[in-house]
Amino acid sequence: MTEFHLLIAEWYRQTKRDLPWRNTKKPYFIWLSEVILQQTRVDQGISYYYRFVESFPTIQDLANADLQTVLNHWQGLGYYSRARNLHQTAQIIANELNGIFPASYDELLQLKGIGPYTAAAIASFSYKECVPVVDGNVYRVLSRAFDIDTPINSTLGIKTFKELAETLIHPQHPDLHNQAIMEFGALHCTPKNPKCASCVLQVNCLAFSNKTVHNRPVKTKKTKVKNRFFHYLIFTIDNQTYIQQRKGRDIWEELYQFPLIETDEDGQSEAIMQEYGEAVQNVSTPLSHLLSHQRITARFYHINSLERSTSSDWILIQKSAIDQFPIPRLVDKYLEQYSW
Repeated sequence: MTEFHLLIAEWYRQTKRDLPWRNTKKPYFIWLSEVILQQTRVDQGISYYYRFVESFPTIQDLANADLQTVLNHWQGLGYYSRARNLHQTAQIIANELNGIFPASYDELLQLKGIGPYTAAAIASFSYKECVPVVDGNVYRVLSRAFDIDTPINSTLGIKTFKELAETLIHPQHPDLHNQAIMEFGALHCTPKNPKCASCVLQVNCLAFSNKTVHNRPVKTKKTKVKNRFFHYLIFTIDNQTYIQQRKGRDIWEELYQFPLIETDEDGQSEAIMQEYGEAVQNVSTPLSHLLSHQRITARFYHINSLERSTSSDWILIQKSAIDQFPIPRLVDKYLEQYSW
């Protein structure tokens, strides 16, 4: 077990990337980076990190910002519940905890949006608490090094890998150990084309010996993907248009969009065409957008009219003001591709 740490740590010292959140022990910046990097690649997340740090240099600044501003900064990252939790937790720490982060893993877990992984990262990186981080990279490294075929997304798998990670972590250098194993999984023991030929763990890697590297880690079958069909109505006249805010417990909560009609199946655009008649100037080709468990097929209807747009939750704005509102990536992607 000691050899595992020494090999990984030495590899990390020679190979690690120079990332801004690795040059600080301040829990606010570490927390910010970890939330941004959840389900986001480093090369994409780093610009968002700089943007947040520049706009909200302290947790009090983040707490004082309104939610719409935070969502605007988050736009394009997806999984917007992360941004809402980030903002809410910042308010709790700033206003109820005097701006001081909890200094232990167990206390960090009590905060909204901070789960076992993020709590372990903050606790070990900021306070050198001996708790292991277990993310996708760590699952992959451990499942291969020890040739474990227990599904990583099963209850038994989560328990098994957490216990194994606890036995491996170095008690005096938990921060170095956690950073090293995560970086090793991200750069070396990658999902596809892992660098086994030059791997420091090769001699002791059971999956390499058993020729099961490409079968690890094991996952149970994914949740069935749900198909949804969105029809966005882009009313335009005199450089004005309507938007509405998404409400309820659904994707993209609190974000803004063009007025939406959702249908149970595709191919129901004729009813919309009949409703607005000659005012419909153009209908986009279907645009597909894949979320973790949902596949959205969207069409955008350009309607040269405002007369029938009388819904109470629609907001009339200047077209040029759309950039001032946080919008889903699907809508943003459409506006990048098509002139309206």
